[in-house]
Amino acid sequence: MKVEAKPKEIASEKQITTGAEVFIRSLTEAGVDTVFGYPGGAVLPIYDALHRADAPFQHILCRHEQGLIHAAEGYARVTGKPGVVIATSGPGATNLITGITDAMMDSLPVVIFTGQVGTGVIGTDAFQEADVIGITTPVTKYNYQVTDVADLPKIVKEAFHIASTGRPGPVVVDIPKDITTVIATGELDNDIHLPGYQPTIKPNPLQIRKLADALSRSKRPLLLAGAGVLFADASNELKTFAEKYQIPVTTTLLGLGAFPGTNPLSLGMAGMHGSYTANMAITDCDLLINIGARFDDRLTGALEHFAPNAKVSHIDIDPAEIGKNVATKIPVVGDAKEALQALLNIDIEASDYSDWIRRVSEDKENYPFWYERSEDLISPQWLIEQVYKKTDGKAIVTTDVGQHQMWAAQFYKFDQPDKWVTSGGLGTMGFGFPAAIGAQLGKPNDVVVSIVGDGGFQMTSQELAVLKDYNLPVKVIIVNNEALGMVRQWQEKIFGERYSHSLLQNPDFVKLAESYGVKGLKVDNEKDVPAVLEEVFAYDGPAVVDCRVIKLECVYPMVFAGKGNHEMIGVTKDK
Repeated sequence: MKVEAKPKEIASEKQITTGAEVFIRSLTEAGVDTVFGYPGGAVLPIYDALHRADAPFQHILCRHEQGLIHAAEGYARVTGKPGVVIATSGPGATNLITGITDAMMDSLPVVIFTGQVGTGVIGTDAFQEADVIGITTPVTKYNYQVTDVADLPKIVKEAFHIASTGRPGPVVVDIPKDITTVIATGELDNDIHLPGYQPTIKPNPLQIRKLADALSRSKRPLLLAGAGVLFADASNELKTFAEKYQIPVTTTLLGLGAFPGTNPLSLGMAGMHGSYTANMAITDCDLLINIGARFDDRLTGALEHFAPNAKVSHIDIDPAEIGKNVATKIPVVGDAKEALQALLNIDIEASDYSDWIRRVSEDKENYPFWYERSEDLISPQWLIEQVYKKTDGKAIVTTDVGQHQMWAAQFYKFDQPDKWVTSGGLGTMGFGFPAAIGAQLGKPNDVVVSIVGDGGFQMTSQELAVLKDYNLPVKVIIVNNEALGMVRQWQEKIFGERYSHSLLQNPDFVKLAESYGVKGLKVDNEKDVPAVLEEVFAYDGPAVVDCRVIKLECVYPMVFAGKGNHEMIGVTKDK
């Protein structure tokens, strides 16, 4: 890649004169190394200051604001650092709303700076005015509108602090244009003052003791790992704890990689398209220890059937999540790493779980994820397995939303944390490709593979220009079934095969890639896949591969909405 963040000299404090220059300095002091932005009228003073300041961070120009925010999410997900976005007022800001909501649902630290019309015309329906504070209040962890340039450094500092501490989330800072042009005089406030924001990090020792006692009495315990384990950098502690007491582990969709997928104790992902083993373990366990998961409906299915035999303990840094959906007997508010360390510091007299381990191991052997091969056409599951083998399971994988997402979750085994980047809570089509751009910028030495559907890819395919601009070696694998695959599957299974507007007429993806100066390939036969993947991953640059897969393939197992997780269909070919 040719983009590098190189330290450069910036204006000294005496040279700072405008709010825009104060802003650039504040980003620098926050340690920002990458900004995803798109200029427009209300932020032109910022962009002029950025040009003149020769700032020590790189600016990535995406081609749509949705690309900006999803790229920032991908960057945040793999680095743990806040993704930073700059967009102009009005439509620039409103084009970010989907991504902001996505980051809120999936607890990703993103700091968004939106331009705003001048303070003197706010509320007059001025050109490109939008009520950013009103619009984003329901979908942000916090938001600000700057009214005094003297407060700008403090607000920027607080925004990064709030976004990245406690339960991470997006923070919006709305900056009127005149704040960026006004001359900054006098003292600038740089002190954080957030007396009402004090996340609980260390868990209550009494609750840890209660959980330890419950484990000592349990016969069939199960660990459920969510993204909170990853955000807390607690994967090693989870592995140590699970192996110490020989407790099987299942994960949520976003928790993949929190526990090694190839570990004998791993049961895979649970939920609507989770493994038979994981779903039945949740149904049959007598103690369910949830670490950093939200208990959302795609995981639980019908709540009356979820973990019916279990005492539930929930470890979460956000107390609002505990007991929200599932009755919790042992709540533990705190950071996942701190909680697991506290549990490891206790000598728990655990039972012998060998019968339980034997039972779930037999389920793993008897009911694995399955698919049928085609003699000519490409089986999408087999395709994912080939990508897994070609990358030795070490790539950063980003996905869009739909069938390909579930196949990637099922057939790409993640042994390392922070390698899986997908949209979970909001289920945002168009996420996967720009998220790969952000992930590649955040981890320039890693192999980044974006597995996308033909529908979702077309929502943000214009960001191919970014791959070319910065020579980012992202490999895009299009699982092309000429349909909105998951929509089509539901129409097949629930709506009598009435495929209403779910079948697609696609462009020539090879020509599309080549029109942006990106390498494009097409493969429509299994026998040609190995050679194509060999060529793609040997190529030192961006590439798009149009993989024509079986059109009517479905994701199994599947739990219908309103059913319990034990009521899966498609567990085996005949069941």
